[in-house]
Amino acid sequence: MEENSITFAFFLIFSGASVLASIALYTRQPLIIAYIVLGALIGPYGMGFVTDLKLLSDISHFGIIFLLFLLGLDMQPQALLSTLKKATLVAIASSLIFATTGYLVAISFGFSHIEGIVIGAAMMFSSTIIGIKLLPTTVLHHRHVGEIMIGLLLLQDVIAIFVLLVLLSGDVGDFDGMILLKTVIALPLFIIAAIGFVKFVLLKLIQKFDRFHEYIFLLAIGWCLGLAEAAHLVGLSAEIGAFIAGISLATSPISQYIAINLKPLRDFFLVLFFFSLGARFDLSLLGDVLVPAMILAAAMLLLKPGVFYILLKRLSEKKRLAWDIAFRLGQISEFSLLIAYVATGTALIGKEASHLIQATAIITFVVSSYIVILNCPTPIAISDKLRRD
Repeated sequence: MEENSITFAFFLIFSGASVLASIALYTRQPLIIAYIVLGALIGPYGMGFVTDLKLLSDISHFGIIFLLFLLGLDMQPQALLSTLKKATLVAIASSLIFATTGYLVAISFGFSHIEGIVIGAAMMFSSTIIGIKLLPTTVLHHRHVGEIMIGLLLLQDVIAIFVLLVLLSGDVGDFDGMILLKTVIALPLFIIAAIGFVKFVLLKLIQKFDRFHEYIFLLAIGWCLGLAEAAHLVGLSAEIGAFIAGISLATSPISQYIAINLKPLRDFFLVLFFFSLGARFDLSLLGDVLVPAMILAAAMLLLKPGVFYILLKRLSEKKRLAWDIAFRLGQISEFSLLIAYVATGTALIGKEASHLIQATAIITFVVSSYIVILNCPTPIAISDKLRRD
């Protein structure tokens, strides 16, 4: 790309995304599939229209920061605590089963011990985006199935943040326990400082100038990026800082207003984040990871619904409700892609292991979406009987 690389790249990304998103909607696929496919098609390993890997890296990093900020902003502590007792056993037990399965499959295909652990960790989670997007709004807000799903996904998000914290404590492929220890010590102090700043400074500014919507918008973005940079300076990561920025605002009266007004920004960076992941997918390595990816994806698609069903039934959930939730959580997560990205960036895993996670994610996204659409109530169901808004 030339001097107009950013303008040209954004033109290709958003024009191409609009075309592929239309195809995805017609074929009842989640839009993130369109973004990943677009990245693979026009990225450096595809047709080569977008070749600046540094630009893609910056876009991806910036996208991750905002995605984690918005995740923290939506993670209401009250909602987490209300379902903690019931969902914790399911979340922990299922995560251990999926991680063990992923590790064993990875080891059987010759990946290293560390790569097996990372691949196993990536299998633990289900997609918040797909799970919530395919759940009818009335069910999400007013039904027991919505409460259980949100509780499980929130707990998985907490586990995922811890996994990212561990990954980011590594250094050039060698896990450093001292770095993790320093991080664990710095983390609570950083959280306390962030909450204190919100309580004594940020909320007072918001209360005084809440009539100026543009100011609230700028303040939220400034807080996100400021805490991300501060976290980086004290030895944490920018991503963790952004997540804490969101959490520290989550209980404030203005949090939902900020979340609603930042949704367009969230969607903007969702496109860029998943595009950059697709663009980094080296198609020449697809042949090397296709067989293990198909086996790993098949294992997750079969195992996840069965495990969730059994665990939910043991908690006295009704058979129909347990199957409904189990099918909706039957894929791996966008957090799995983030784990692959972070682990590759810290040299904990190689390109093949990263591509195995990405290929497995894409396969489970597609197949699981079809399973949900054909069997569960959803806003984009093919059957009129199952279509619910």
